Amino acid sequence: MTFGTRTLAPALLLCAIAAPATAQNNDGPSVQGDLAVTLNDGFDDDDALNFDWPMLSIGTGQYEDGPTGVTVIRFGRKVHGAVDARGGGPGTVNAPYLDLGYVQPELDAVVLAGGSWYGLEAVTAVNTAMKDDGYRGGHWNNVGLAVGSIIYDFGGRRLNEIYPDKRLAQAAYRAARPGTFPIGPYGAGRSAMTGGLFGCNARSGQGAAFRQIGEVKIAVFTVVNALGVVTDREGKVVACHAGQSWPRDLRAHDLLNASPASLSPDWDGQQAAEPDRKNTTISLVVTNRSMSSAELKRLAVQVHTSMARGIQPFATELDGDVLYAVSTDEVEAGPGDGLVTAEIGAVASELMWDAILSSVPQQPVAPQPRRSADGSDLQEFAGTYTFGPLASLEVTAEKGRLYGRATGERDVFAIRKDGPTELRPAGSNVFVVPGRYPFSIRFEGDEVVVNPGRWQQVGTRK
Repeated sequence: MTFGTRTLAPALLLCAIAAPATAQNNDGPSVQGDLAVTLNDGFDDDDALNFDWPMLSIGTGQYEDGPTGVTVIRFGRKVHGAVDARGGGPGTVNAPYLDLGYVQPELDAVVLAGGSWYGLEAVTAVNTAMKDDGYRGGHWNNVGLAVGSIIYDFGGRRLNEIYPDKRLAQAAYRAARPGTFPIGPYGAGRSAMTGGLFGCNARSGQGAAFRQIGEVKIAVFTVVNALGVVTDREGKVVACHAGQSWPRDLRAHDLLNASPASLSPDWDGQQAAEPDRKNTTISLVVTNRSMSSAELKRLAVQVHTSMARGIQPFATELDGDVLYAVSTDEVEAGPGDGLVTAEIGAVASELMWDAILSSVPQQPVAPQPRRSADGSDLQEFAGTYTFGPLASLEVTAEKGRLYGRATGERDVFAIRKDGPTELRPAGSNVFVVPGRYPFSIRFEGDEVVVNPGRWQQVGTRK
């Protein structure tokens, strides 16, 4: 079953912080409290949507050791909200309250997070931060309200179960600043993936788009972690680790028309990794035009329905898709204002497709293997490297070749537990395992870095 949606707390402050561990589990102290927090960092103008709307502040917080994160969108005052849930396994906090349709504005923030059900802690953490900071209180008309959703970002995409917790979420909330939303693998989208239904297993992230028509502003934000594939306006699949015999210009139609054969890991003639089938797309539409609860609900339904164009298939049993719609009520609606709810929905629907496309980062590529290890003493790489309580890797050197075998509870991506896997040299200290999915490993003293870059996992030699 898939586990759903989370609201991201937007924060644009650049910093890293650490705090003593406080959480406990059955195995003793949690490592969560020892993790460095990254806030609003790692991106530039090419990786961000910049827009002028002081009412919206955005904060992103990340645990790079995951990697996983949270995105918080907070509003300058209480606003009106609605929600539309489509996926078969949504994970939300306070979302049903928005469906009651009360006329007074009550919503303060939307939080999107990784970490599956555990990440829902981020939503309540943002709510208590508003109380702790004195921004909201206990009087009946001043109680803070944050809603949010989560994505599933565990399983085969990383070797640990670090999740966005209270500390990370509150730091992101407090660091929120207006005008910038990072796109790609940041915040809640830090370890998002797409296309697991077909074994594409492409890296994904969060996306955004903005448009102003006269006085009316419309912004959309999404975290794309879908079971289906992201599709452009010509019907082409935007990101996929395709099989060798698949069509060169792969279209969503090719995959859907060939199902169920295209869902099989051996559709291309070679065995592929079992797809990670816990997915979700969580989204937010915001307009400054005043809207009733009924109009906001229709806006949410219209835009959410439109997302089936950019993600195919969409809202499956194994997705947790949720969309929030918000009005900041800054521009009054009136006769002849030129924009009815359906028209705003049409604009927002196209913007959401833009946001979906913007969420796709550059995909990782492994270096090409060489014939020899450039004279390296392979024995210096031998040892057992630990990635955490769930995963470890035993490296051995035999007859001029290097081998790896997973020895923990789970495989180390392409390196399995059921026997040694040869590590092919691609540099003096870099090795690869050729296959459908890029896999490389780099040795650095007593550390090994698996898949170096945005999604790396670091193990330490015992």
